[in-house]
Amino acid sequence: MAVLQHERRLDYWLPACALALVSLGVVAIYSATRADGGDFWWKQILWLLLGVGVAMVAILIDYRVLVRLSRPLYLGNLALLLAVLVMGRSVMGAQRWINLGGGFRLQPSEIAKLIMIIALAAYASTHRASLRDFWGLCKAFLYILPPMGLILKQPDLGTSLVLLAIWFGIMFVAGARVRHLAVIALAGLLSFATMWHTGLIKDYQKQRLVSFLDPEADPRGSGWHTIQSKIAIGSGGLTGKGLLRGTQSQGGFIPEQQTDFINTVIGEELGFVGSALLLLLFFGLVYRGLRIAMECDDLAGSLIAAGIVTMFTFHAFVNLGMTVHIMPVTGIPLPFLSYGGSSMLLNLTCVAVLLNINRHREDLRF
Repeated sequence: MAVLQHERRLDYWLPACALALVSLGVVAIYSATRADGGDFWWKQILWLLLGVGVAMVAILIDYRVLVRLSRPLYLGNLALLLAVLVMGRSVMGAQRWINLGGGFRLQPSEIAKLIMIIALAAYASTHRASLRDFWGLCKAFLYILPPMGLILKQPDLGTSLVLLAIWFGIMFVAGARVRHLAVIALAGLLSFATMWHTGLIKDYQKQRLVSFLDPEADPRGSGWHTIQSKIAIGSGGLTGKGLLRGTQSQGGFIPEQQTDFINTVIGEELGFVGSALLLLLFFGLVYRGLRIAMECDDLAGSLIAAGIVTMFTFHAFVNLGMTVHIMPVTGIPLPFLSYGGSSMLLNLTCVAVLLNINRHREDLRF
């Protein structure tokens, strides 16, 4: 009877939206890479199968166990990020991966997102009163500086921004004052300006931000992705040009289209209808996640759910925004759709954690 009761508590809409997004992503990856004879779509399916297996295990492990293990997880996360800098593989000037063999690589910075969500939720749930004080909030901010610093060293500005968004989301839900969060956000902008002028921000990262303001200034260089992306999505019209028929997608005008710019395939080949479906599925995912966060009686569980929702929302907003030129190109993938094994494992595990929180929320009322 207990098992049947748990099964009735499962939110089937949440995994349904996630798997629909994954399916849409596999089709788009196949379309984006088939001209080159790549096997990215097949590898993505393999990562999906592995991710489903990991997710099934994550559903069975009570999330409160993860909360109790937050400190060892945090320290293990730092060790893994340090290992990347020591023995990681460098690809296109970035050292972010650890080889697993067989052509597969693990990106620890992706795993760091979920670990930091758990660690921040555990910290905020036990120090909630101090978060109402400005200096107590600053102390909580120090919690994310070590992993952020190691990730920036790779360099990976996009993931560092994701960790910032997660921190702000969790602290806001935990009860931090808005004016205190605004002061820290302003301090962050000043720090970014300092990093810009001291060379901590790489030249190619600077160029991405500059080209956001005026992509036509360097149409064959830093502005190329933005210009071609707008052409691809704009040419899709209402119903698109049809699968495997996109001139921009099939012509190779957007390099590495299967990763950060996968939305251009959907916009060009499936048009406004496909883009609307994509947004609807993300809305369903975020809405169900918010419901779980609001209905959970355990503060730590509610904060973990809020952190995951914040991560999904930030990823989707920034990624979709940069393909239509309302956000700068920052290298943030589109959850469930962009090619990447580590990202797939992270996203499916996050869905499983949300299901886990929803599954156990009624246990806390007895």
